[in-house]
Amino acid sequence: MDYKLFDEFITLQSLLKTTGILPSGGAIKGFLSDNLLLFNGEKEERRGKKIRIGDTVELPNQGLVINVLAPSPQEIKQHQEDLAEKERVTKMVKEMNKKNKQEKSIAVGKTKKQKKDTPARGPVRFPGT
Repeated sequence: MDYKLFDEFITLQSLLKTTGILPSGGAIKGFLSDNLLLFNGEKEERRGKKIRIGDTVELPNQGLVINVLAPSPQEIKQHQEDLAEKERVTKMVKEMNKKNKQEKSIAVGKTKKQKKDTPARGPVRFPGT
């Protein structure tokens, strides 16, 4: 299996989660204690081990080898466009949430004002008192 690395490094835990070998990052400790994992041919048990371009991660019991490769210029361009789009959508959602929050606080302020304008009622009476 080939993995394209767009950053300087990825941790072993993140690599195994991203490739779908692990269901979550929390499963790494148990996975490493139960399975043999080779990093560039040597046994590795550190979940935070930094994996860089050119490294290989091997799971011999599963017959799986992950080669960490550099992406092509086209893949880098597409990745940057995807990140820019994700940032644009995130910004838009934050602005919408802020606007909705302001509208909600204005609406709540009106209801409080309406309550102040209504005449005061007598004290609350409880049965038997």
